[in-house]
Amino acid sequence: MDIASIIGMIIGVFCMGMVLFEVSHGHLAMFYSLEGVLMVGGGSVSVLFMALPLDKIKSIGSYLKCFMFHKGRSHQDTVKLMADLAEKARRDGILALEARMGDIEKEDSFLATGLRMTIDGMDPESIEATLRMELLAMKERHKAGKKLFDLIKLYGPGWALVGTLVGQIGMFGNLEGADVGKLGKMLAIAVCATMYGCIVANAIAGPIGDKLALRSSEEIMSREMILQGILSIQAGDNPRLTMDKMIAFIPNSGRSGLKAAA
Repeated sequence: MDIASIIGMIIGVFCMGMVLFEVSHGHLAMFYSLEGVLMVGGGSVSVLFMALPLDKIKSIGSYLKCFMFHKGRSHQDTVKLMADLAEKARRDGILALEARMGDIEKEDSFLATGLRMTIDGMDPESIEATLRMELLAMKERHKAGKKLFDLIKLYGPGWALVGTLVGQIGMFGNLEGADVGKLGKMLAIAVCATMYGCIVANAIAGPIGDKLALRSSEEIMSREMILQGILSIQAGDNPRLTMDKMIAFIPNSGRSGLKAAA
C-alpha cells in the first residue's frame, strides 16, 4: 500500500468534506447535480474512448493498482542485490548464479533475462541491446497509463465548461418568466459542473497521473541500475566496482549507508 497516496486522499477528502458541510450546513445534497455528473463524467469517459484504444482503457484497473500499491524494489535494495550477485559470481563463477534463477524469475523478469543471457555466455552488446528493448517497451506501457489520466485532466474541465455554458443558457432562457426557482436550478447546474471539472482534474486525474509518472521514472532508473550491474558482472568486475557503478545513480544523501555496508 502506498501510504503517501492514502494520506493525500484522506487529507483531501477531509478538507473538502469539512468545507462542503460548513457551507451547506449539513445539506450536502445541494452540491449534487445529475446534469453536471453526466456532462463531466460522461464527457470525460467519451474522450477516453475516442482518444485511446480499447485495450488501454481496459488497463485502467492496473493503473489504479500501481497508484495505490507500490511493490517496486528500492534503489538501495537494488544495489545490495546486485552487489551480492556480483560477489557470488566473482567467488564461485558465473554459473553459480543459476542456483538463484528460480527465485529471481519470480521476483524480477528483467533481472532474470539479463542474468540468463549472462550465464549463457552471450556478448555484452547483445545483452545490452535486448535489455534496452525491454526498457523501451516498458516506457511505452507507462506512457499509456499517464496519458489516460492526462486526457481526463485536460478534457474534464473542458466538459465542465460546456456544462457551465448549458446552465447559463438555461438561466438566460428563463429570464423572461423571472422564475427564481428555475433560475437557481440552472445556475446550480452551471456552478456544479465547474466544481466537478475542477475536482476531477486537480484532485483525481492530475495527482494520479503525476504519481504514475514518478513511479515510472523510479522503475526506469532501477532497471538501468540492474542493466549496469549485469554488464559489470558479465565483464568480471570487482564486486566493489559493480556496487560503485550503481551507487552513482543514487543521490548523495542515500549513499552513506551503502558505502558503510560495503
